[in-house]
Amino acid sequence: MSRYLMTSLLALILFTPAMADDARQQLDRFFHDVTGFEARFEQLVINEEDEVLQKSEGTVQLQRPGRFRWDYETPYRQLIIADGQFLWTYDEDLAQATARPMEHVLAGAPIMLLSEPRPLDEDFEVEVVGERGGLNWVELYPRDLDADFTRILIGMDDRQIGMMVLYDQFGQQTRIRFTDMSLNPDFPARTFRFEAPEGVDIIRN
Repeated sequence: MSRYLMTSLLALILFTPAMADDARQQLDRFFHDVTGFEARFEQLVINEEDEVLQKSEGTVQLQRPGRFRWDYETPYRQLIIADGQFLWTYDEDLAQATARPMEHVLAGAPIMLLSEPRPLDEDFEVEVVGERGGLNWVELYPRDLDADFTRILIGMDDRQIGMMVLYDQFGQQTRIRFTDMSLNPDFPARTFRFEAPEGVDIIRN
């Protein structure tokens, strides 16, 4: 067993079980009470050897059901908007935007568990892990065996989601840490509407 896998297993074993009930309760309360949020995020993509392959930062705005806006500021500018029907991806450097039907590209995607008001137990087996690093953790295993991700860890900070860790079929992790989160803001209608700057090529798939 590799040192990385052993470290990961020990980390899971050392979660404090005393906070177990609170973790699921906090997550359920989040999905019940929160219809939207905005926050800053830091995203890391990490391989099996625990090496950071990519680091990015930006802001996220989400409104249930089915609307979100991820604005990547570093390492390069990129905007991803779901308007309820289409997923828009805008690459500022290429001056190009792509629109694809959400139902085709986001079915089963982890972002949909945050943006769609479906009971967690319909799509996931849910296990409460406990407390570590100031967050209470819940682990989700997709019931769909063909899902892109094998499991998802969600770290709760009272009413807020502090961090998500997604494990894919290739052993890579995507860690997303949220900060400065504001719950149930009053979003202007244009927040989740893509308006192409002049001269941008639009590709519809």
